[in-house]
Amino acid sequence: MTTLAPPPPPAPVQDGEPRHRAEPPAGGGLAARARRLLTGAPEDPRWARPALWAILVLATALYAWNLSSVTGNTFYNAAVYSGTKSWKAFFFGALDAGSFITVDKPPFALWVMGLSARVLGYGTWQLMLPMVAVGTGSVALLYRMVKRDFGVVAGTIAALALTLTPITVAINRDTNPDPILVFLMLLGAAALMKAVRTGRLMPLVWSGVAIGFAFNTKMMQAYVVLPAFFLVYLWAARVGLGRRIRNLAVGTVALVASSAWWMVVVDLIPASSRPYIGGSTDNTVWDLVIGYNGFGRIFGAGSSVGSQGNGASFGGEAGLYRMVNEIMGGQISWLIPFALIALVGGLVLRGRAPRTDGKRAALMLWGGWFVLHYLTFALAEGTFHPYYVTAMAPGIAALAGIGAVMLYRAFVEGSAAMGVPPLERSREWGRGWVLPGAVAASAVWAVVLLQRVSGSGTLYTVAEVVVGVAGAVAVLGLLVGRFAKRRRLIGLASLAALVALLAGPAAYSVSAATTASGNGTNPTAGPNTGGGMGGGGGMGGGQRPSGSSSSSGQAMGQPPAGTGSAGDTEGAGQSQTGRTAGGMGGTQVSSEMISYLKKNQDGAAWLVAVATDQTASSIILESGEPVISMGGWSGTDDAMTLAKLKSLVKAGELHYIVISDSGQGSSNSEISTWVKKNGTAVSDYSGLYRLDASDVA
Repeated sequence: MTTLAPPPPPAPVQDGEPRHRAEPPAGGGLAARARRLLTGAPEDPRWARPALWAILVLATALYAWNLSSVTGNTFYNAAVYSGTKSWKAFFFGALDAGSFITVDKPPFALWVMGLSARVLGYGTWQLMLPMVAVGTGSVALLYRMVKRDFGVVAGTIAALALTLTPITVAINRDTNPDPILVFLMLLGAAALMKAVRTGRLMPLVWSGVAIGFAFNTKMMQAYVVLPAFFLVYLWAARVGLGRRIRNLAVGTVALVASSAWWMVVVDLIPASSRPYIGGSTDNTVWDLVIGYNGFGRIFGAGSSVGSQGNGASFGGEAGLYRMVNEIMGGQISWLIPFALIALVGGLVLRGRAPRTDGKRAALMLWGGWFVLHYLTFALAEGTFHPYYVTAMAPGIAALAGIGAVMLYRAFVEGSAAMGVPPLERSREWGRGWVLPGAVAASAVWAVVLLQRVSGSGTLYTVAEVVVGVAGAVAVLGLLVGRFAKRRRLIGLASLAALVALLAGPAAYSVSAATTASGNGTNPTAGPNTGGGMGGGGGMGGGQRPSGSSSSSGQAMGQPPAGTGSAGDTEGAGQSQTGRTAGGMGGTQVSSEMISYLKKNQDGAAWLVAVATDQTASSIILESGEPVISMGGWSGTDDAMTLAKLKSLVKAGELHYIVISDSGQGSSNSEISTWVKKNGTAVSDYSGLYRLDASDVA
């Protein structure tokens, strides 16, 4: 009789190493999976899943707190509202329900919010629900990715760091497309790492599809991570080089197809049958991709393409210092010192690992994510707004969690290095200084950031004290524990280090969640540090509306007066008077004028034509009627021509137009001259003219 040898005992699991998940008991089915979702894997520490749920609840609370104070970006809000009135406007991402002109971004984020509004009714929470969901989802997804490679502690710290990133809290409480962009990029990263681990093709294809959807959310910004994706797969995938190259080629095809399909469809439709592409110079999506939302963002107004990219004044001057300047520092830079040290230290620690080492691949991914975004945002000469950098936050948070575990292990091993050769001992002792140095550098930087806002409120004063005390306790505790070989003291000092690193961003995040936003189109967290100058849409140019209120003085999600949409509230339709029609030489559009226009619309498809998106979006949200933006965001688009205006007037689709003495560019100067000559001025409202079919020769 043959006796089978017993299987070898499992290798010991070191602190912070990922553990293989135990298979669920046979017959457990859905109930077992539900219990596992709530309580975590059997091999995880008991505190792990409750800690994750607490972080997810915290994230949801920060992103959803007091939604009645949220105004959002009225530019995108108007486009979402128009999409609930017209499927054509929905598909193209048109600003108005009549589909005269699109917004200056692809429409995927508008589709997500628009579907929510179509199902649940147009209102604040209906538009914000997808943003809160993807924001919290990004935290959960980052936790899962980091935990898989570096364990529960690393995943928990990474999730908490992302949750408390100030600019992420601010933008997740807004209707700009960035939260959806970040979630899709993380989905792409998760699929990529699965492809690296398994060597299979389909996860790589799904990674390309996810980034393609991200492209249709914010165009070229979605591609910032691609160099890191390609490098990680080429280096670390568990298949031969030839197969790696073939798989990347197939994944690239999936990426291109999922990125380009909407652009190709739109550009193939005759211009007469679709809206003008806002932000483009030739009425094509391709021009929008490579110009206004592409090279114009990188090279600015002086570039040969994308010359509509405006100046870089919203986040400070371009340069490597931008991410830590007085405008940007408090938004994103708190953990950058720790992340940089963690990246370098982690790569050194994994330096001799095999090519397919999962930990090094993860470090390459998150390090590339962080570095590529940092350089892109810091050096961009085009329009730059602080909230763009929320896309950099997952890389920083992941490196913080990974570094905390890897540097802690190196520190503990260094303190226990006895009876080893002198050279190896010196290496271990050298590693032992990295963790205290990283904590000290990050704590000092946090104090510097909080000193910049000294006097802005008790919250920041308390945070500064906490950072200083906890940082000092952490560094001293680590050093004393190392020399005295006190493992418990090192553990307590590590907890103090976590408090020191997160107290500052926590203060900014609480402020962002509990203070009514005065600028829904350029949201930031914490006290004002001089980065104002108005808002801005996502990688788009120009200055957005203030966002302090919609045109009707109501919360951004409440429907316009008289539209009959779900969620009508008392007081809807009240408006600030004296609102400026941006780009029209100071012409005023008051609530009284809007009431007059609605009473005298006479069956026209559009209520009025105005110069820019800012004015049009405000009127759309107040009136509930389609409004023409003749010049797009900056007033320089050639969306309206004299021939097109005459055609609309002759067909009875437009009766009113707002014109100022200054006009707005050569083509619209021609329009101004013709309207003033042939139209009838409405005496009660300066700059308003009536046009009828009889006025067209």
